[in-house]
Amino acid sequence: MKKVLMALVVLLASLQTKAQILEPVHWSYAAKSINAKEAMIYIKASIDNGWHVYSQNVKDGGPVKTTITFAPSKAYTLIGGTTEPKPITRMEKAFGMDVSFFETSVIFQQKIKLNAGQTTVTGKLEYMTCNDQKCLPPAEIAFSIPVK
Repeated sequence: MKKVLMALVVLLASLQTKAQILEPVHWSYAAKSINAKEAMIYIKASIDNGWHVYSQNVKDGGPVKTTITFAPSKAYTLIGGTTEPKPITRMEKAFGMDVSFFETSVIFQQKIKLNAGQTTVTGKLEYMTCNDQKCLPPAEIAFSIPVK
């Protein structure tokens, strides 16, 4: 009976290991006041070794580009678009085209005008990540960033 129980425990442990979800991108958020009326929102992707996340500026027909959508609010107004650093651009055989992406980490920035003293900026981001062997399905996550 002990052998059967032990075999069952080992089997369940191995199944649990197989069921883990692969998450090679880790997101973090921050806000910094520029002055009493403006702030900068920072959305950072920390990317596991060997993986990459695509730019906001990928042409149609390629991978899913990173898209950041801010929820409308009377407490703040977006100033311009969301900016990103210069990406790596190269031909990806899987898509048959040049694509722009980031490795290791990337910080997206959005300047806002504050219409209230304090607020919370909310929204969602959609992104896709790949390595040299495979791509994971696009993911969508919500964010909430306090601005003081």
